[in-house]
Amino acid sequence: MAPREDNSTRQLLQELLWAYGPCGQEADVRAVCARELRPFVDDMWTDDAGNLIGYIGAQPPAGDAGKGHRHRVSSAAEPGVATRVMAHMDELSMLVKRVETDGTLHLTQLGTMYPGNFGLGPVAVLGENETFTAVLTLGSEHTTQESQRIWQTKPDQGDKALDWDHVYVFTGRSADELEAAGVRPGTRVCVDRSKRTLVEIGDYLGCYFLDDRAAATALLRAARVLRDRGQRPVDDVYLVFTTNEEIGGVGGTYASGSLPGTLTLALEVGPTEREYATKVSGGPIIGYSDALCVYDKDVADRLMGIATDLGLSPQGAVLGAFESDASHSKANGLTPRAGLLCVPTLSTHGYEVMPRRAIDDMAAIIVEFVMQSGAHARGEP
Repeated sequence: MAPREDNSTRQLLQELLWAYGPCGQEADVRAVCARELRPFVDDMWTDDAGNLIGYIGAQPPAGDAGKGHRHRVSSAAEPGVATRVMAHMDELSMLVKRVETDGTLHLTQLGTMYPGNFGLGPVAVLGENETFTAVLTLGSEHTTQESQRIWQTKPDQGDKALDWDHVYVFTGRSADELEAAGVRPGTRVCVDRSKRTLVEIGDYLGCYFLDDRAAATALLRAARVLRDRGQRPVDDVYLVFTTNEEIGGVGGTYASGSLPGTLTLALEVGPTEREYATKVSGGPIIGYSDALCVYDKDVADRLMGIATDLGLSPQGAVLGAFESDASHSKANGLTPRAGLLCVPTLSTHGYEVMPRRAIDDMAAIIVEFVMQSGAHARGEP
């Protein structure tokens, strides 16, 4: 498939937002990323965890200038001469727990989310044989205590937070029709495409699932900018679009353990809250720690310096209830070094809002980061 003629940042982001990518079923997102990435990398493949990987070879030493660039290399390569930059393809979604005889579906979450994060309304049921629209519903508010499941959630009655045991999916289909569509326990359910269109809010953009489609768009843009500059990174670079991040950083952890290199840099949405002294009106967020690891100070400092030099007013942050592909990798001993670069985002894991400029800002930082040597990143002379 040829790359699109119109490859603007916003249009690419919208296309990625419209693609369904529940954990473990990221093929539609991967297809868009692969199409966009292929022209800008030396090699590209999908690994056994479903991660899409693009390889950009380093600038060869002066004496090797005529030998060309290496293509896909194995994990047996020297580990200290590569950087892995990761953005995840998966999204928060739902999983069918059981199918009732009346054709309704009961769900559980796939990732840390609650029904209130995305609201009641249309959902896409990704059956094995058919994808169709259904409705996530609580039921009628015009009910009494006899309808305990609904009654519990009323603020003037049970005052219980809406949770997965309160809601269900109305499909309008019989159990036999659902079976024919390939709907069963384990089927993924996503927020419907009709609720996934970017909205302009002054100098900001809003939508569900900017986590992590905004960062994936930035990584694709960085690949394009590197090619357009006609320069090679100082060290080999692996651009990794990962799977299953929302359920434990599975794909990123696998990639950190199987690809060359000792540094994993995760690209994410970053929470903007008073607790962290971060603002959505500010610049890129640089993580110094999260719930799983302390990021390497020299890596974070380097990111802060690059962003400052680009005039982007970076925001350093010590994050609490937050995890990334890089922190999972470091916590599991599969990368000795880790970094975190985030798009400043309001209402993470909900209806997310980010600055219009944030994707291009992130891409610019990535490019400058990989153009610096690994020795510089480690503080060596």
